[in-house]
Amino acid sequence: MVSPVMKLLPREEKFFWYFNQQAKLISHAADLLVEGAQAGNTHLANAAHQIKAAEEQADTYIHEIYTRLNSTFITPLDPEDIHSLASHLDDVIDGIEDCAYRMLAYEINPLPKDVLELCRIIQSCGRTLEQAFDALSRNRPTNDYCVEVNRLEEAADQLGRTAVRNLFASETDTIRVVKLKEIYDFLELTVDYCEDVADTLQGVHVKNS
Repeated sequence: MVSPVMKLLPREEKFFWYFNQQAKLISHAADLLVEGAQAGNTHLANAAHQIKAAEEQADTYIHEIYTRLNSTFITPLDPEDIHSLASHLDDVIDGIEDCAYRMLAYEINPLPKDVLELCRIIQSCGRTLEQAFDALSRNRPTNDYCVEVNRLEEAADQLGRTAVRNLFASETDTIRVVKLKEIYDFLELTVDYCEDVADTLQGVHVKNS
């Protein structure tokens, strides 16, 4: 039970706003990643540029979160949970930027359909996380969104394994194999980062229920 004195002390609620902005930027960057993967290298260059701009904007939000954590007496969630959520969200958009950079730099055109499908899974994760943080800010349940991200991670894991197996079985160009293997690895890692966010959110839900 919160004491009457604690209720009178100011609570910094803007953390939720920053989380929402981070999640929106992730969703936007994931949309750009899919658009770039679909359209090929010409459009991918523009998409990668916009994704980098989104990543830089997201950095300003995480820095603001850390600054407020150091100066806020009472936070709406445990400080370590706020730090963890912000850090994991930052990992996601960094991962998307890493994927876009490699897809552009390695000049594989057209990209295999499995690359596009993994990009679409990241896109679905981004939209789901955006919904989850909107729910968190409204003090609504987030568990269903977290479960969906977990499901998407499992789908990405299976797709990635199959893609790599097929790559080694059918591709004869060694350099192309190396390039595509790294792209697959970074795409899967980005989905793993999304799952880290979801797992942290579930922990927050348990702690505050």
